[in-house]
Amino acid sequence: MSSIRKRTWTGPDGRSRQAWQVDYRDQSGKRRARQFDRKKDAETWATNALSEVHRGIHTPESVSVTVSAAAALWIKTVTANGREPTTIAAYEQHVRLHIVPKCGAKKLSQLTAPTVRLMLDAWLTELSRPMAVRVFRTFKAIITDAQERGLVAQNVALAVKVTKAPRQATRASPPSKAELRAILCAAEKSDDLKGRTMVELVIFSGLRASELRGLAWRSVDLKRSTVTVDQRADAEGMIGAPKSPASFRTIPLPKRVSATLREWKLACPGSEHDLVFPSEKGKVLSHAVMAKNHIKPILVAAKVTKAASTDPDEQVAKYTAHIFRHAAASLWIEQRMNAKRVQTLVGHGSIQVTFDTYGHLFEQFERDANDANAIERALFADAT
Repeated sequence: MSSIRKRTWTGPDGRSRQAWQVDYRDQSGKRRARQFDRKKDAETWATNALSEVHRGIHTPESVSVTVSAAAALWIKTVTANGREPTTIAAYEQHVRLHIVPKCGAKKLSQLTAPTVRLMLDAWLTELSRPMAVRVFRTFKAIITDAQERGLVAQNVALAVKVTKAPRQATRASPPSKAELRAILCAAEKSDDLKGRTMVELVIFSGLRASELRGLAWRSVDLKRSTVTVDQRADAEGMIGAPKSPASFRTIPLPKRVSATLREWKLACPGSEHDLVFPSEKGKVLSHAVMAKNHIKPILVAAKVTKAASTDPDEQVAKYTAHIFRHAAASLWIEQRMNAKRVQTLVGHGSIQVTFDTYGHLFEQFERDANDANAIERALFADAT
């Protein structure tokens, strides 16, 4: 049962005040009360609250916590569950920069679906769409965690949906074969054996930079000429599981790469994780050092360059390390490898991602083959 009554009182400034108060008992029988400016709001809330009490899921406002407090509890939980430091840092950034400024002081029990909708619309306006979606996902996780703790009756964010944007495929543009030949030639002439090994391996394996930095010698089979991805290094240099279950994979290597790896293994310094490409101190090599000291110099030596944005007269590496992942995929596709096998080797979670990224390459080589066959038919047709 509940009752709604009008309260009047005199404020500190001597002016008369009024509010509509809902008196009710929660599921444990304890008396509770909540005030509203309008009678209609009080009646609506009372109806919903009684329904929650009858279902045993009601959380009184006095028991609820603020969004900021709930976020802190959630961060503590995901940290204890072993999430990677870079992931935790991203969550903390979402909370600090985007969630707390919007609703940090609000109690969870005060949140409504319309309120959450307004916040989501603001994030979509202020941030890039991918970032807005990530922030909203973090927000929903915070409320879900609080609901499991009994700090709020329901997750109102679940009723709010992000409308799907038209799919925009990220089409890969790998280096030309002439550029790849120049890069491999420059790598072979380089005095940097570590850099040469990196470049050859990534061109023919398609490893992600994090997988390359986290690669251990136990995952390199020189007899069978394969490399297995079973761990990676994050931006903080922490070794952990690959990006997704699909990222666990074994990739065949050409004899050239195996020979270079065998040569590098004899010169490779020891490290705590038995890494293939450790830093000078035997730690995980940072992405910045890998690119600056080992990969970019080889591209510059190969004259695969572009004008620097700060100085048009200065030539810098044309590509980042990630482009070699696309190079590997393009070489596999050119050899008529089917899409499912390419998906497996690059470690994509779905075939759709593979088609979105490399579909145009499959189409290109299919057209080339058809054109070649058509030319042959036309040539012999003219002869008859």
